[in-house]
Amino acid sequence: HRVFLALPALWLWSAFEGRRGGVDRPIDARPRTKADFGLLILAGMFFAGDLGFWHWSLQFTSVANSTLLANLAPIFVTIGSFVLFGERVSKTFLVGMAFAIGGAVILMGESFVFNLRNLFGDALGLITALFLSAYIISVGRLRARFSAGVIMAWSTLVTAVVLLPVTLVMGEGLIAQTAWGWAVLAALALVAHAGGQGLVAYALAHVPASFSAVGLLIEPVAAAILAWIILGEALSGWQGIGALAVLVGIVAARRGSR
Repeated sequence: HRVFLALPALWLWSAFEGRRGGVDRPIDARPRTKADFGLLILAGMFFAGDLGFWHWSLQFTSVANSTLLANLAPIFVTIGSFVLFGERVSKTFLVGMAFAIGGAVILMGESFVFNLRNLFGDALGLITALFLSAYIISVGRLRARFSAGVIMAWSTLVTAVVLLPVTLVMGEGLIAQTAWGWAVLAALALVAHAGGQGLVAYALAHVPASFSAVGLLIEPVAAAILAWIILGEALSGWQGIGALAVLVGIVAARRGSR
């Protein structure tokens, strides 16, 4: 439902951007060739893998383990961009990325627990990072031709189609039991997916994919701060240091980005 319920908003966004007055006018208003559709399908499948493997990993390991391993995506994006497209990064960027990842480890390290019983779930978390990396790289390449709205609309449609049979095979319900449940799902679709992922897609036309992946490390920082404000979960001294290291690393990575 995160992707399915977001589709109406994304198609409206796509239609708006296809007009002359769109804020992100595309080179191509819509996909026309088999290659275009193939790349959009790949992006949708990569994101389906990201969501599917991450939720699967949560059944076999802790939230902290799964999230921390998924946040290793910047490493794979940087390696993938270099191997596939020859995109080089500066030493400043590498130092900033190391700082940001190290800060995320410190921030979440108190909750991270290595246990052989969690090894399968941890492996799924690492696979999540690979799929997220592939998604970021593919969207970054697509942004040279299409608007963020077009990419989000088509790739989200593919993600929804892929995840539907996965959900049915795993025996999970598709119907929320309360109006509040539907409201939560709608918020997840509109805020987290259409809003959050949509902004990531928009940014990928203006900054390198490698930096976008590093920038996403702001997520655990924001989550920790919101948990402090909303849930009263106070930050420890080490968590504060970790959050600061993430922010410093992101700034340094931006300075070292082309």
